[in-house]
Amino acid sequence: MHPNWLLPEFVDDVLPQEAQNVERVRRRVLDLFASCGYELVSPPLIEYIESLLTGSAKDLDLQTFKLVDQISGKTLGIRADITPQIARIDAHLLRGEGVSRLCYADRVLRTQPEQGGMSRELVQLGAELFGCSEIVADIEINRLMVQSVREVVGSPLTLDLGTVAIAQAVSNWLNLSEESKVQYYRGLQLKDSDMLEDFSREFNDDARAVVMALPKMYGDYTVIERGRDVLASVPGAKQRLDELDMVYNAVKGYVSHVSFDLAELRGFEYHSGLVAAVYVEGQTSPIARGGRYDHVGQTFGKARPATGFTLDLRRLAQCSSVNGAANSVKKVWAPSSDNDAKLLSKISSLRQSGDVVIEDLSGGTQNLIGSQYTHKLVKNASEWSLVDIDRSIDR
Repeated sequence: MHPNWLLPEFVDDVLPQEAQNVERVRRRVLDLFASCGYELVSPPLIEYIESLLTGSAKDLDLQTFKLVDQISGKTLGIRADITPQIARIDAHLLRGEGVSRLCYADRVLRTQPEQGGMSRELVQLGAELFGCSEIVADIEINRLMVQSVREVVGSPLTLDLGTVAIAQAVSNWLNLSEESKVQYYRGLQLKDSDMLEDFSREFNDDARAVVMALPKMYGDYTVIERGRDVLASVPGAKQRLDELDMVYNAVKGYVSHVSFDLAELRGFEYHSGLVAAVYVEGQTSPIARGGRYDHVGQTFGKARPATGFTLDLRRLAQCSSVNGAANSVKKVWAPSSDNDAKLLSKISSLRQSGDVVIEDLSGGTQNLIGSQYTHKLVKNASEWSLVDIDRSIDR
């Protein structure tokens, strides 16, 4: 293979059939967002590195490509995530004081694939809600996240719910130092009982019982009920459990299963409250992720309550059940319209109705079946008629 044709590792072309399906899914989901009042924005692909990696977004540092701006001499970054850019837009450009709803569908580029075999260039689609710290905002976002996937996926869905706020409440209750918090959070993330047992050795029996029980609190709705007993003495834990309960009741009708993890600490330096992920049956990694991140806008000078979600549009399209919609569209062969007004009018009419009409510019014969045509235009007397192609005959 000639080296000029090679692409970088974990970067690939999106060919016509997949590209058409990705675009079909993108339009469908963005229409859903628009119907819920989310306004489309499109931030730039590159920004000064300080803007992309400020505050809670610093964990993206290793995933961000960096280059030098030939105009200013400053370091630029190619975005690896769009959410910090949306927070900047809300804080500095829109300057809204009330609730704002923004959405996007743009490319991001990462230095490493999230999982083996996945592309480093993603089309990230998402929605963000700013200006409301109440649980109703989390309910809206999580409902929209599930509906976005359900809009195009017919397979059973599982929603994982958790909150980093419970582990934070426990660490505050234990009055942990910053160093001890890191050790505690690491033990929770790994669900390492030996590490946590060693960590809690100096605590009293009640505190040790909470520390050791929390990483085991994952599963179905009974986790919430057990949490109310185990965490009864932890200030703030009841409120977080109530919030999980309310989100569960709001979205359970859209999914086949809901699971809980009270020790969820995914992105705890970034998220500040409820976190969620949607899984499609048969998929080992989530197709959509979301959560509350109230601190992101602080670096931009405007700390606003915020919650949102993102999904990989290409993966969503691969899981979608709307692929068949393309099969209902006619693919029509037509001779070149040239100066034939009636033929041109017929072609225009078919295209306006949503069918695909391809004019044969060469004027030669071709295998219409092999080219996946479903119909052809044939002239009868002075009129043009649409005729089915008999696919049982090899022409």
